[in-house]
Amino acid sequence: MAESHNKIPFSYYLNSDVIFLAKDLLGKVLYTQIDGEITSGIIVETEAYFGIQDKASHAYGGRRTDRTETLYSQGGVSYVYLCYGIHHLFNIVSSVEGEPHAVLIRAIEPLTGKDIMETRRNMSASKGAISAGPGSAAKALGIDRSFNKKDLGGEEIWLEDHGIRYTEDQIAASPRVGVAYAQEDALLPWRFFIKGNKYVSKPNKV
Repeated sequence: MAESHNKIPFSYYLNSDVIFLAKDLLGKVLYTQIDGEITSGIIVETEAYFGIQDKASHAYGGRRTDRTETLYSQGGVSYVYLCYGIHHLFNIVSSVEGEPHAVLIRAIEPLTGKDIMETRRNMSASKGAISAGPGSAAKALGIDRSFNKKDLGGEEIWLEDHGIRYTEDQIAASPRVGVAYAQEDALLPWRFFIKGNKYVSKPNKV
């Protein structure tokens, strides 16, 4: 059984302020357990997606498809989708049911099970590239489409609070990556990352 004393309570994910959550998730530890193998990483880069009014969101304008339906769930579940047919991207669904907010986890700093991550990514855990960028972070943790709609308080995927806190000075806010199609919303500073952390994806200059 996984240790659960630090598991983040379900109520945490119901917060309707997705910008706050995206920032607050920095320093939280994301765990997966696959076939009895546990891996985890400290979240060091996130992006907020602000539901139906955010042009960069899959749910913009209230769009509902088989793929995006998960976003409309009550917060506390995972939303995993395939990007460019290659990368699985992992998002934390937040807020109340019917309000499709989500936080994309863009990078983690390897913590538990580094050897397992090295096998999955075929590179050393000392290399930033092992888990920098959302596709790499998901792959390092073994997250694929089968993780879509999973309860974030379960035994397969969960988050813990290890008391890691960053000051405002340590956190950078910048526009999100790869959302040029979102017009003016592409400029919103809704990507958050830890300055100087080598596991943060590029661009990472402040």
